Amino acid sequence: MSAVRLLVGTKKGAFILTSDGKRERWQVSGPHFAGWEIYHAKGSPVDPNRIYVSQSSGWFGQVLQRSDDGGKTWHTPGSSAEELTSPDGMPKGDSNKFVYDTTDKTGKPLTTHLWYDGTQHPWEFKRVWHIEPSLADPDVALAGVEDAAIFRTTDGGKSWHELPGLRGHGSGSKWQPGAGGMCLHTILFDPTNPKRIYVAISAAGAFRTDDGGATWKPINRGLQSPYLPEPTPEIGFCVHRLALHPSQPNVVYMQLHQGGGVYRSDDAGDQWVEVNGNLPTDFGFPIDVHAHEAETVYSVPMDPNLRVPPEGKLRVYRTRTGGNDWEPLTRGLPQENCYVNVLRDAMCVDSLDPCGVYFGTSGGQVYGSADGGDSWTPIVRDLPYVLSVEAQVLP
Repeated sequence: MSAVRLLVGTKKGAFILTSDGKRERWQVSGPHFAGWEIYHAKGSPVDPNRIYVSQSSGWFGQVLQRSDDGGKTWHTPGSSAEELTSPDGMPKGDSNKFVYDTTDKTGKPLTTHLWYDGTQHPWEFKRVWHIEPSLADPDVALAGVEDAAIFRTTDGGKSWHELPGLRGHGSGSKWQPGAGGMCLHTILFDPTNPKRIYVAISAAGAFRTDDGGATWKPINRGLQSPYLPEPTPEIGFCVHRLALHPSQPNVVYMQLHQGGGVYRSDDAGDQWVEVNGNLPTDFGFPIDVHAHEAETVYSVPMDPNLRVPPEGKLRVYRTRTGGNDWEPLTRGLPQENCYVNVLRDAMCVDSLDPCGVYFGTSGGQVYGSADGGDSWTPIVRDLPYVLSVEAQVLP
């Protein structure tokens, strides 16, 4: 029988939850990297024992960790223990491994972007928000960082090099941070076209490359936002998340910021249509697609001002028609006095049948459904604030 492994990133370390294919009883391992913010952890689809983790701290910087045995042991590719320890014995990050390209490949070169007050501000590396391992090679992965850029490793994380064409598109100097910073937080591979990649940046918008990352174009046509001065801007949208199904890679779903909501594109992002339908709000962070039903999509609406469930009722919404017609999924979820948030990388699905759906909350709960969302159970409670949840199916 297959097994499921959940990789959970929190504000105080990483946790690994494992179960058999029934997904009824779970074992909890952790915290790994206790006390560090784990923005994202994700396993290679080629080698599930290869796991990449983004470990960061406002005090000590950024460290990329890797496991080759499913999370039993960890090491920092390309760095020795001495290099990660300061003279006074305190840990330090290896942020210098993510160095922005300053050649003319980024334009002028590109060294500044728009700041909150409308002035130009230097590009500064802060952390890795998202790691996306290659679909074909466990040593290859992409990393989305803050300030927004995309980096690639081809040696298992020992070295990282920017794909400068994204910032060199021509609009980079106009990119501006959202409330949570200017972060590249979503990376999607097209499983049928290895040269096509989607990314999302808060608050610049969505972009796509069709040549493996050499050149990029913004894909924001049709999006609406009441906060932008122009009616149809090329960039500037605070995209919260993108999702697609492998059987329909040209159909892409998006969760946009307040005033936008859930959007769908049937042409790989060239044009978007709003599909909020009967959702209770147009605000939320995560969006995901059922593993076996390409038109079944999950969203977690939040109150746009408080960023908690409307009326204190935690509800996942599901559409089986690709949008507009949504049903609330509440069985097993708290329906009163629940005031937690679910972040953009904190929802995922597994590939078992029936499809498993999982999400983590700011209150430290991780909920799971082994029946496509019809019913939910708390896998674990009282973890630190959950930042990300990713699922692996193991043989």
